[in-house]
Amino acid sequence: MQQNGSVINNEPATGLVQSAEFKQFAGCLAEQKLAYHADPVPSYNQRIADLNALQALIRDNETALVDAVNSDYGSRCRFETRFSEILMVLEDIARTKKQLKKWLKPQKRHIDWLLFPTSSCSVIAQPLGVVGVIVPWNFPIMLSLAPLVAIFAAGNRAMVKMSENSEQLAQLLIKLAPQYFPAHKLQFFADNNGSGPAFSAQPFNHLFFTGSAQTGRAVMASAAKNLTPVTLELGGKSPAVVAPDFPLHKAADRILWAKAFNAGQICTNVDYVFLPKGSEAEFTELARKLVAKRYPDINHNDYTAIIDERSYQRLQQMLDDAIAQGATAVNLMPGQVSQAGLRKFPLTLLFNVSDSMLVMQREIFGPLLPVKTYSDPKDVVHYINAQPRPLAFYPFTNNKALQQFYLQQVMSGGVTINHAILHVGQHDLPFGGVGDSGMGHYHGYEGFQTFSKLRPIFKQGAYNSVSMLLPPYGWLANRLTDWLIKLKS
Repeated sequence: MQQNGSVINNEPATGLVQSAEFKQFAGCLAEQKLAYHADPVPSYNQRIADLNALQALIRDNETALVDAVNSDYGSRCRFETRFSEILMVLEDIARTKKQLKKWLKPQKRHIDWLLFPTSSCSVIAQPLGVVGVIVPWNFPIMLSLAPLVAIFAAGNRAMVKMSENSEQLAQLLIKLAPQYFPAHKLQFFADNNGSGPAFSAQPFNHLFFTGSAQTGRAVMASAAKNLTPVTLELGGKSPAVVAPDFPLHKAADRILWAKAFNAGQICTNVDYVFLPKGSEAEFTELARKLVAKRYPDINHNDYTAIIDERSYQRLQQMLDDAIAQGATAVNLMPGQVSQAGLRKFPLTLLFNVSDSMLVMQREIFGPLLPVKTYSDPKDVVHYINAQPRPLAFYPFTNNKALQQFYLQQVMSGGVTINHAILHVGQHDLPFGGVGDSGMGHYHGYEGFQTFSKLRPIFKQGAYNSVSMLLPPYGWLANRLTDWLIKLKS
């Protein structure tokens, strides 16, 4: 049916149109689409104003935002929130403001002057309209606000649904947003009673989802009913491989830093690592010393809690299953016990893992690190390529030929060489998965493109060459076509 100029997918069999959440989402979407049609291409100045407003929302309320995330987690490292969320979004805004004028310029494209003399081709980037954003709980500030940087730069409006595990942050953003943006520009929603399906069923002009592959499939299926284009940022099992030439102490230092950050609850985290055969004992000893130095108290706020009891029990089940099937577990925080209710899960190495174990079948999303060994890099490639394509890949080697071998032989969403995760924080690099780890990109210029319609424009010049090729096709048309074909051969 038509409602205020927007098409609503009315399928009573789903039950969604009867829910209060569905009606709330539909009402907001209708309001935003009306505003979009009234001003379909915001000016450069308006887009800069939107980015400035987003920047002000963050700067004015930094402490409250950090406190809200800490409350949702129960214990979230405040430094990690400020560094990986607040700082990252502010950097993205600053860089986007510097580049936006260039991004908005029409792009001249090549034209065949023999066929179309005096004519021209160009591409212009225009707003899509209203973008729906579905946010996970692990980095809820960055993963709600960073997409908005590209969405506003491209001239769009946005509706953002937060995770059920981000209740305090959701309520804060719902309260704060109207102080900086009108509802027809931006609106946040808490997840009430699992309202995700009602949200993804809306006929957005684009739907942006970050989360698990399982939920991503459902989101994509729902969006398909409205032919809504989607960007899916998923996860998977991102591997690291340490080459014999790379100093093991550096590899341990960097891999353990990544695995402990946010207690491993990162979609691009190292999910398992390949070590040169025979280096297991040295790696273990290095890991023990590093963790003892960095985290002498598991209950300290520097070490983040697992988000909820269900996730904690899922990790415990993975660990128990691996041990039951013959894996050797090395607790890197021995003697440390999480305080009641804090859900602090110790960093743990797992050796002798097999593919039958849950820890090698599912994305871990926590501080468990399976360790595999190898002798031949080809074996590493064969193993990784036999699995679904990962979101990230982390080869540790100073050998340029080996770097190229891994880059050419292993396909992944992104790569950090000789470290982990850091490619995600580079704002001039696109971020996105491939295959089972997602589709589409954002960050920087690629984000601007994702949320724009790159509209091709052909402008007919003074001379119309097609007039020479009108039916009935006679001698001139055929001779001219023969000449052009010969010229292009």
